[in-house]
Amino acid sequence: MYAIKKLNNNALICRDSTGAELVAMGKGIGFQPVPREVPLSEIERTFYDVGSSQLHLFQEIPDDVLLFSAKLIDIAKNELPYPLKPNVVFTLADHIAFCLERAKKQIHVKMPLAYDVKQMYPQEYRIGEYAVKQIYRQFQIGIPQNEAVGIALNILNGEVRTPDAEEEKRDVSDEAMLEDITAIVESEYHIIIERDTFSYARYATHLQYLFQRIHAGKAIDSDNLQMYGKMQDEFPALTKCVDKISAHIKAKWGCALSEKEKLYICLHVNRICIKEGM
Repeated sequence: MYAIKKLNNNALICRDSTGAELVAMGKGIGFQPVPREVPLSEIERTFYDVGSSQLHLFQEIPDDVLLFSAKLIDIAKNELPYPLKPNVVFTLADHIAFCLERAKKQIHVKMPLAYDVKQMYPQEYRIGEYAVKQIYRQFQIGIPQNEAVGIALNILNGEVRTPDAEEEKRDVSDEAMLEDITAIVESEYHIIIERDTFSYARYATHLQYLFQRIHAGKAIDSDNLQMYGKMQDEFPALTKCVDKISAHIKAKWGCALSEKEKLYICLHVNRICIKEGM
């Protein structure tokens, strides 16, 4: 393996014998100067198809979290009936690193959709539960059991999807709806949202889950209309944007969103706008 660039003390950009570029990880392999030949015996893990926008993660995410996530995805690939995108390792590692930071600071996030995820996606949820247990064993940090939901959603978002028969019948596919909604946000806030970022990946994950609930007829029931009313008073621009999104979904899919679903969209639209420096 021929190393051409150092990413950190334990990760190098390399070329294999076929000339394909990859990232190699191994304890201490980045200490010596590059370019140089790296013995395969020193390499613990290789990652192919790593985009340029993902390389910074090798500096930002701890190596043990990246390796843990890679092993978890290996298990998921054996357990699930569908293929996963190559970058799912990095989105999952980013998510787990964030979970660990929250746990260290004793910040707990409620997961009101836990029951839905467990019922609709039992295989992914089971992998999430397994991950929570293994995180404690690996890092000696306990994260809440409901973090299994976030891990399951990350795996779901990593599915390599082809349109099914029901989706082909729709005027607008899930992918097109995601782009339509993002275009509405860009128009309302006069920003450009970068699609090739991890903040966008998280935003897309939650909207895809919203779409899945809509198609399954399991949208969140509205039981707190007052909260959305307060949002309208305090954040009129945000709720105006979300109302336009809701109207678009109704026009294309014939689904009227509840106030609680609008709150759900508000949360994630606000987050992506903050990430884009609104």
